[in-house]
This record gives sequence, C-alpha cells and structure tokens, in this order.
Amino acid sequence: MPTQQTGRRSATALVGRALLQVPDDPGPAAGRAPGPAGARRRRRVVVAGTLLVGTALLGWSLTRPPGDPWFVASTFALAAVWVVGALLSGPLPLGRWVTGSGRVVPPVLPGLLIGTSAVALFCAGGFLVSQVDVLQAAVLAVLSHLRWSVLGLVVAAALVNAVAEELFFRGALHDAVDELRHPWRAVLVTTAVYTVVTAASLNGALVLAAAVLGTLCGLHRRATGGVLGPVLVHVVWSTGMVVLLRPVVLAAG
Repeated sequence: MPTQQTGRRSATALVGRALLQVPDDPGPAAGRAPGPAGARRRRRVVVAGTLLVGTALLGWSLTRPPGDPWFVASTFALAAVWVVGALLSGPLPLGRWVTGSGRVVPPVLPGLLIGTSAVALFCAGGFLVSQVDVLQAAVLAVLSHLRWSVLGLVVAAALVNAVAEELFFRGALHDAVDELRHPWRAVLVTTAVYTVVTAASLNGALVLAAAVLGTLCGLHRRATGGVLGPVLVHVVWSTGMVVLLRPVVLAAG
C-alpha cells in the first residue's frame, strides 16, 4: 500500500509539473525561438487560411447523420487539411522533458500520463453528463457513428485527427501567436480558437470537451516546448473516448 500511494503521488506530481511548469530555457531548445518577422507573418497567413477551410469542413463532417458514407472520408480529409496547414506554416518542434534526475528526454511519459488522466476525468464526467438529457444526447449523437461505420475506420479517423489537430493547433497556431513576454498567451488563444472551431459541429458536448482538452494540451505544449507531448495526450484521450465513453454514459443513464 505505501508503495502504491507513493507511486500515485509521484505520478500526480509529474502530471502537475508537465502542465504548470514554464521551461527554464525560452529559446530554440524549448521551441520558443521568435524567428524572422517574415516567417512569422507567413505562418500567420497560412494558419488563417487553414482555419477557414478546416472549420468549414469540420462543421460539415460532424453534422453528418449516423451511417452517412461521407463521414469517415470527410474526417480523413479534415485531418489532411490540418496536417498540410501545419507543415506549410513552418518547422514544428517536438519538445523536450527534463526528468527529476536532470536528463533531457522526449516528453513521452508525461504525455501518456496526462492523456490517461484526461480519460479518467472524462469518464467520471460521463456519469454527470448522463444526468443532463441535452448533453447525454449530444455525446451519444457523436458516438452513434461507431454503430453505423466500420469500427476500425472510425477509430483510425479519430486517431489521425488527434495527431493532425495537435500539429496544427498546438503546433502551427501556437507558434503563430506565442510571445516570449507573455508565456500564457498562446495557451489561452489556442484553447479559445480550438473551442470556437469545434463549435462548428453544433454539438455542445464536443465544445465542452474541446475547451478542457485544449487547455490540457496547451499547457503541456507550453511546458515541453513542442507538439509530441500534446499529440500523445490527444491520442490516448481519443482512444479512451472511443472505447469507454459510450458504455459509461449508457450505464450511468
């Protein structure tokens, strides 16, 4: 028991540090080099154009009725929009993580732990959502695509979009608005934009999820200086939602 409690405390402390710490080095190694003014303007133009196309396609995709053959195809197309926009905007740093012993490593473990914590948080929230008819209906409307489409394709589309969204929102968009003098600005802006874009789905549950997930991924991007950690958070969260959320909501309801 003491060992388990110590392990849980260590994991909790690591998650807290992975969300709230500010990198000691704000320069290129932390993924926060300001870059030439021309490159920054170009990034912002690419980001703005990608947002317009992506928002329109997201709204069309997530308002498809269950069983619509275009749903899966449109979600893959949406992922392509985010990825192309992210890559055209400029370099995307992977980020780094400094362990307790001082070693610099890729932020794999903190990303996985935050993602797992997010799954637990949303599953717990699923019990609360099931008590609110409007939110329960919104959740089940999204998950109903699992009943009418090939499960493997839906899961693949969800995971591909998880990676694509992080490359764009916590990669390209984050770097387009980040400023060394205001370390929290990029977190606030990327979360707000991500939430507003998700509102195109006309689904209240997705908008609420975007606000929470966007905050977690934005904080982790700021703490690690790159996109690898947020990508892992989103991939773990998406997997958990596809596998666990529907049974939780139905059982609680």
